[in-house]
Amino acid sequence: MPTYKAPVRDIEFLLYDVYDAETHYQKIGAEEASRDMLSAIIAEGAKFCEQVIAPLNQSGDQEGCTWSEDGVTTPTGFKEAYQQYVENGWGALASPVEHGGQGLPESVGHIISEMAGTANWSWSMYPGLSHGARATIDLHGTDEQKEVYLTKLVSGEWTGTMCLTEPHCGSDLGILKTKAEENADGSYAITGTKIFISAGEHDMAENIVHIVLARLPGAPEGTKGISLFIVPKVLPDGTRNDVKCGSIEHKMGIHGNATCVMNFDGAKGFLIGPPNKGLNCMFTFMNFARIGTAIQGVASAELSFQGALAYAKDRLAMRSLSGVKNPNGPADPIIVHPDVRRMLLTQKSFAEGGRAMIMHLSQLVDIVHSDVDAEEKKMADELLSFLTPIAKAFLTEAGLEAANLGVQVFGGHGYIQEWGMEQIVRDARISTIYEGTTGIQSLDLLGRKVLMTQGGMLKNFTKIIHKFCKEHDGAKGIKPMVKTLATLNKDWGDVTMKLGMKAMMNKEEVGGAAYDYLMYSGYITLGYYWARMAMEAQNKIAAGEKDGFYKAKLDTARFYFDRILPRAEGHKLAMLNGLDTLMAMSEEEFQYL
Repeated sequence: MPTYKAPVRDIEFLLYDVYDAETHYQKIGAEEASRDMLSAIIAEGAKFCEQVIAPLNQSGDQEGCTWSEDGVTTPTGFKEAYQQYVENGWGALASPVEHGGQGLPESVGHIISEMAGTANWSWSMYPGLSHGARATIDLHGTDEQKEVYLTKLVSGEWTGTMCLTEPHCGSDLGILKTKAEENADGSYAITGTKIFISAGEHDMAENIVHIVLARLPGAPEGTKGISLFIVPKVLPDGTRNDVKCGSIEHKMGIHGNATCVMNFDGAKGFLIGPPNKGLNCMFTFMNFARIGTAIQGVASAELSFQGALAYAKDRLAMRSLSGVKNPNGPADPIIVHPDVRRMLLTQKSFAEGGRAMIMHLSQLVDIVHSDVDAEEKKMADELLSFLTPIAKAFLTEAGLEAANLGVQVFGGHGYIQEWGMEQIVRDARISTIYEGTTGIQSLDLLGRKVLMTQGGMLKNFTKIIHKFCKEHDGAKGIKPMVKTLATLNKDWGDVTMKLGMKAMMNKEEVGGAAYDYLMYSGYITLGYYWARMAMEAQNKIAAGEKDGFYKAKLDTARFYFDRILPRAEGHKLAMLNGLDTLMAMSEEEFQYL
């Protein structure tokens, strides 16, 4: 398994050089998030992730979770690491002070989430899901519910889950069957089965708070008839609730996290929010989880890159075509070969570009949750809504590609369990499915966020890119990047208009174009973040900085623009070619082998 080293330098570059975190935190009223405090938090977080949970990553994968009638046992060391996490207050970092949290902005918590997720994704999911449960109760719960559940969730003494999926329905929640019937005391009896519930049962905390979607009697059909409930494993009075884990899934990856079948047999639940508005309330949890899943894409790319880079420097194979580079050895290290560099730079560009995207989204979350001007908050909320499906789908697809490239750099050794590279692929594979598949996110982006707003949400972002390109037109060192980005930015609007016209003639065109539109959008969006990082790196170099970090950043940006960003053109051509080749074949024709 690759030895994880937290990318502290890159995180601080983004915080202070690219995103001016100090000004950002002052603007949202979080002055306590000073540079000294953040540096200390990041350093200690890096130490915890590198020394405590990273060593459990491979062993946790090999041991996995164990189910019995009494519950689920997590891999050796997971429980002890979690107790240390709780004792050190990591779970309370970005939680409200009134519920025992430290009151720091969400963006600070996201930094720790990335480091923990890269070090050990399976372990990080246990506390990670609790943040979503906490946010949902905080925003939609009653004062009594907040008093009962939030302090324990914030401290980490209790963990949380979200229970959506059922055996007969995945993303189509409108057909869920779990029912909720009111009890005499005002609580509800929840009956039904939920599947694929991550961290649904485990031995790391004394209680698990399930956030559950169910239907009230006589509720409208479809998504308009869904309500949301708190269903704790242990009730507030200390009695065991009638919710049990019936089994755990035997999965391709993330073996250290229990993916559970949860049976609710008249379990006592408590309504959150208005009746039949559960899906609206649940989006608090789901949107939080989508950003969390986007972080998994970055984590997969980063960990695989770190492993592949170390191996490429050490592994000797063949001689460089331009001449011997390692005269004292029998062969040259494979990092000298252009194709190996192509793979390493692809991983690096996805990891660092994705980190820049996540940090921007994190600051938007901060603004939405702050007391800034209402118009600024509205703009941040719309940008976040537009960028979230891109981040979730594009970054996870990119992370999976990077993980596969890590195996390829290792060659045959990459396919062998002991090296740990194949585990990253297995763990990463679920990320493109979690919280809505790439196809679902693509439909959300093109259908709801772009076409249903008449391009309004898209224009909010393309105006930002246009302003950046205009301000830096002719900038030394990055002029070709700015020119390319400006051209693609204009093209983005033109392509969208063409798709809108097609959709007016046939709504199925949206489904036919959606995936390619999202990937096209993702490459351009990442191009914007790379241009921003390149500009800051160039400014540092121009100011006389000799640190190789900035040259590496600039070189990686040039690679992205020259070798990765051209992929956008292929997606453009594919989506504009229309629906015909997708729908021409009859269902009967698919059977011919």
